[in-house]
Amino acid sequence: MASVSTADDLSPRHRRLLFRAMHRGTKECDLMVGGFVRRHLPALTALELDELEAILEMPDVDLADWLSGRRPIPEEAGGPLLRRMAAEMERPGAGTAG
Repeated sequence: MASVSTADDLSPRHRRLLFRAMHRGTKECDLMVGGFVRRHLPALTALELDELEAILEMPDVDLADWLSGRRPIPEEAGGPLLRRMAAEMERPGAGTAG
């Protein structure tokens, strides 16, 4: 897996998405969403980037609940990338800054 080493290596779209993912507004979402994006951004396809943009428009409260497993992801909200994020968050330590 290719994680982001520096924002200078990224396209403007990738830099914008990384910034938005890491500055959500709540620390919990910054860690979960931002950490996932930092780890996977270089490998995301154009379709996944489109889905990521839609995910970043979702409220922090909902994302935190879905990604932490407190509530199931509703069918209408859950695309493949969001489900992949939630599955990764099930692993120990996945929602940490590392």
